[in-house]
Amino acid sequence: MKKIHLLLLKAFIRPFFVTFFIVMFILLMFFLFKYVDDLIGKGFEWYVILELMYYASAANVSMALPLSILLSSIMTFGTLGENYELVAIKSAGVSLQKAMMPLLVLIVFIAIGSFLFSDVMLPKANLKFGSLLWDIRNKKLSFLIKEGVFNNSIPGYSIRVDKKGDDGVSLEGVMIYDHTSNNGIAKIIIAKEGKMASDDKNLLLKLKNGVRYEESSGRNTVYNPRQQFTRMRFKETDQKFDISSFKMNRTDEQGFRNNTQMLNLKGLVKKEDSLSKELDSVNKFAAMTVSSYFKQNNYVKGYTKVKAVEKAIDKPVLSLMPVTQKQAVIQSALDQANSIKQTTSGRLTDYGDRIRNIIKVQIEYQKKFTLAASCLLLFFIGAPLGAIIRKGGLGLPVVMAIVFFLIYHIIATVAEKSAITGTLAPFFGPWLAIIILSPVGAFLTYKATVDSALFDVNNLKQFVVSLFKKKKTNLQVKP
Repeated sequence: MKKIHLLLLKAFIRPFFVTFFIVMFILLMFFLFKYVDDLIGKGFEWYVILELMYYASAANVSMALPLSILLSSIMTFGTLGENYELVAIKSAGVSLQKAMMPLLVLIVFIAIGSFLFSDVMLPKANLKFGSLLWDIRNKKLSFLIKEGVFNNSIPGYSIRVDKKGDDGVSLEGVMIYDHTSNNGIAKIIIAKEGKMASDDKNLLLKLKNGVRYEESSGRNTVYNPRQQFTRMRFKETDQKFDISSFKMNRTDEQGFRNNTQMLNLKGLVKKEDSLSKELDSVNKFAAMTVSSYFKQNNYVKGYTKVKAVEKAIDKPVLSLMPVTQKQAVIQSALDQANSIKQTTSGRLTDYGDRIRNIIKVQIEYQKKFTLAASCLLLFFIGAPLGAIIRKGGLGLPVVMAIVFFLIYHIIATVAEKSAITGTLAPFFGPWLAIIILSPVGAFLTYKATVDSALFDVNNLKQFVVSLFKKKKTNLQVKP
């Protein structure tokens, strides 16, 4: 391998890893902002949140990898152009295409690795992420007693504490409303102080120096205006609460395994085939159900040799019926029409959902390949773009990379949404951005090969100045 190739590989690998981890960190911060309501205030251990972030980072590779390739390629060739190293390489008889060849081989290996990652690793990571996020969202709020606030987290109880000790265990001014009785009348417990203790299933409050108030409707089942009111003082008592529902239980992952994003290529093919078969059976059953409303009386057909001449009807069929039967016939027709309408309207919603599921499977199948293709595309955009702008560092290259990646991401998102709604073919949903931007990459590669100053600031400045001069001359000529 030539020294020029080693120089280019070293100049590319360092910014590639730096930008990749920076983009991953930014995307993880966006992830935390999105799911902060599901994570905060539920008493999760730190390793549960770390595990969720680890699985979420796998889904962010599809955005971080193409963006890091685009940005690092712009920075690499921009730095070479800014330091006139690219000019020296070309003067040594090495063209831009030959200089890009070692990086192209590296990008091809990265693209192959990204395809294997999206087919093997990403479905497993999505399965782990989906099941863990389901458990987190369905976990109840942890029992946190706050000062001066009634807490209704435990079903059937409302607890208020005036003050909590610095140790987080001792309590002062405890008030408990017990709504677990069947008569609908709450029991009230008031204590001057207490302490908390808990295990995996129960929360125990050891209360001291308090009063228990109970009210009942009397001994008889009938209404009795004379109520019974009981007041009991205690020096020390224990109040136990069941908090087993607050513990997060891990769901079996097999229940999420059939989701579209958690399948590889073979699984997606099987799911599309099964969904298509289900749709065919549903359509056949719907056709049989609707056809039963269209009746034709041909009982003697095939059982007689008598040939009757067909009667031509040149006026509405309703006019041929007796007047006494017209109203009944019209009512029967209306009833059948309403029945058909109700039957088909219910079927249309189910049909649309099944078609949408098949489209999602087809889109997910194509997305297994678009990650690798996007890596190659954005490299062919970033490398010649860096050679054209001839600026390194984190200034102009970052701006250009963000602009092109936003264009790519917006086109891909809009195309995917259009494909899901049925306005665009499922194949073009994931591939439309690549198809549109491929000519841009070819154009930039051509411009970089012929040393075109496409983004030269001086040329733009001269163009703007000449444009204003023409406007001034036109204004002077008009009088």
